[in-house]
Amino acid sequence: MVSINASGAPERPAAPAGAGKLYLAAWRWHFYAGLYVIPFFILLALSGMSMTWIAYLDGRDGEYTRVAVGEAVLPVSVQAEAAVAAIPGGTLIQYVAPRGPGLASIFRVDTGDVASMVTVDPYTAQVLDAFPRRSGWYDFLDNLHGDLLLGVTGDRMIEIAASLGMVLIVSGLYMWWPRQAGWRAALVPALGRGGRVAWRSLHGVLGFWISLVLVFFLVSGLSWAGVWGEKFVQAWSQFPAEKWDNVPLSDDLHASMNHGPKEVPWALEQTPMPASGSQAGAPGLPADQEIGLDSMDRLARRIGFDGRYQMNLPSGASGVYTFSRDSMSTDSPDPTSDRTVHVDRYTGNILADVRYEDYSWAGKAMAVGIALHMGTMGLWSVLANTVVCLSVVFLCVSGVVMWWIRRPAGQPRLAPPPLPRDMPLWRGAVLVALAVSLAFPMAGITLVAVLAIDQLVIARIPALRRVLN
Repeated sequence: MVSINASGAPERPAAPAGAGKLYLAAWRWHFYAGLYVIPFFILLALSGMSMTWIAYLDGRDGEYTRVAVGEAVLPVSVQAEAAVAAIPGGTLIQYVAPRGPGLASIFRVDTGDVASMVTVDPYTAQVLDAFPRRSGWYDFLDNLHGDLLLGVTGDRMIEIAASLGMVLIVSGLYMWWPRQAGWRAALVPALGRGGRVAWRSLHGVLGFWISLVLVFFLVSGLSWAGVWGEKFVQAWSQFPAEKWDNVPLSDDLHASMNHGPKEVPWALEQTPMPASGSQAGAPGLPADQEIGLDSMDRLARRIGFDGRYQMNLPSGASGVYTFSRDSMSTDSPDPTSDRTVHVDRYTGNILADVRYEDYSWAGKAMAVGIALHMGTMGLWSVLANTVVCLSVVFLCVSGVVMWWIRRPAGQPRLAPPPLPRDMPLWRGAVLVALAVSLAFPMAGITLVAVLAIDQLVIARIPALRRVLN
């Protein structure tokens, strides 16, 4: 393992030659991956931490709007009439039930392509506020966190950063793994010597401790990404087809219910929506009962949707009423209580009742993983996420500080770790890089691009070689 002398400069490793050269190769990849990753990780950590606190303290789309508790809650249809009247020419899209007796009901009303949220006092049907959907600070940070406000381009940039983050973790663990110094040096920071040695110890120890947590955050975040998630992982985690036996299906997928940020549970996104217009399904409403907001709300309550839940109204002739509750939407702090129910708009029959227990193992892991990732499981998860986010920021800052101390003073050079020559274990390094590339395609594409630029551009331009080496 490479040691550090009193001046802070790396010495030649005392380990066997082959292992020492592999260490230098890992250090060099760690350095170059960090160049790209650090600004993204700082942004992701700070935006993610802010979102967890905003969601916990203030919610989104008016979900914590307070009201005085009255004698009786008015029918949902009466509240909805007031909400639609507040948006001239609007169409009712969604009802979000309050999670408690002292909170407002929320209605989504659309006019053309504009979605508005209207908060209504459930005891008086008084409209309290109306505002554009997903327009608060939480959603600004959510869009920044998800795609840098750049759409698909930003999504790909963040996916590359998260994928290269796996390279950082693998190379960092390899470098910090105790060989001669023992486990105490790997697990307890040595602060007594000060300078770069202390920074390196803090960086290595903290990175070692949170490595598995960081892998979890990266994988759960990548599962929503456009390439690794939607095309590489999620496509292989289809919802069990037997749940839809003898039920007419729409041409639309559950993903069509997403509007901007992800809203539909990961396990259901690629699953077709049921369609209204048949006699299929289990009995829901009595045949002689009128179908509408009030009867649907009573049905939802009767089958177990207590507290906050969401009711999406049918869209189109074959559309269905959809009741849903999931921790990702902060409906519940318990991801194992996730549930989605589709009801035929004409018969009131229940076409599908999808629960957490019905998810595949990947879907279950994602339901719990996203709740942990977003910190929606209560105050303890908010505090835990805060610790992780601050740790990530420290790792990024300490990496920059170590480079600043190590760099040649007064020289306009990037000064990466030295490139090892004649490395006997190069096949092992290539196999590790190949494994990471296959597991995370965007990392592989980036590694190939960097190697190509290095060989075809930087190696041929002396001025660039001097600055970047």
